[in-house]
Amino acid sequence: MESLSQVLQPYKELVGNVAGVVTVLQMFSGCFVCNDIRKKGTSDGFSPMPFIGGCSLTVLFLTHALLMGDPAMIKANVVGLAISATYAGIFLLFTPKRNRIGFWRQVAMCGVLTASLLLYAKLEDPTLVEDRFGMIVTVLLLLLIAQPLFGLPEIVRKKSTEGLPFAMIFSGTIVGFMWLLYGIILNNSFVIFQNLAALALSGVQLALFVIYPSKDLKKKEP
Repeated sequence: MESLSQVLQPYKELVGNVAGVVTVLQMFSGCFVCNDIRKKGTSDGFSPMPFIGGCSLTVLFLTHALLMGDPAMIKANVVGLAISATYAGIFLLFTPKRNRIGFWRQVAMCGVLTASLLLYAKLEDPTLVEDRFGMIVTVLLLLLIAQPLFGLPEIVRKKSTEGLPFAMIFSGTIVGFMWLLYGIILNNSFVIFQNLAALALSGVQLALFVIYPSKDLKKKEP
């Protein structure tokens, strides 16, 4: 009996292209967050990490895609880097001066981490770097996806998901599913694991929107 990878193999280019397109579209979901910030007039209450971390992660994913020699992943991450950098710039524009030190501190932390991992990729044994670098990127991806859950106690206390980027989470779920299919076609365990775990984390966050409204109920109390 043919494996799922073999069955899907003729659709490799199609699935890769679709995954790349939905990834780029998912990155535009950040427009909704930026628009919420614009309407509020400040970035207070929003975390810059999805955008700053997005820049770092796309650089690392681009490096991994180059190691794999995969055109679909390379294209998606080149575009993703440009979009994430634009969002980070918009976030900074609406960040009060008193909070900008914190913003730049996160930029510096992500920058140092990214540079260190790029140096590691250069120095590691070429026969091992693809798998080991892929494992590192997987861990960082899952941390970034799980980042909104770090505020779970506050969400439960307020009984509100206000501040969680629904559009980014929902579209990220679709993207994770498409890259999961692509990983199955490639028979790449890292890509499969990345996206299975990403789908699980996204599912938990989507469940929060079902349990709690997107507005802080306490603000409505007289």
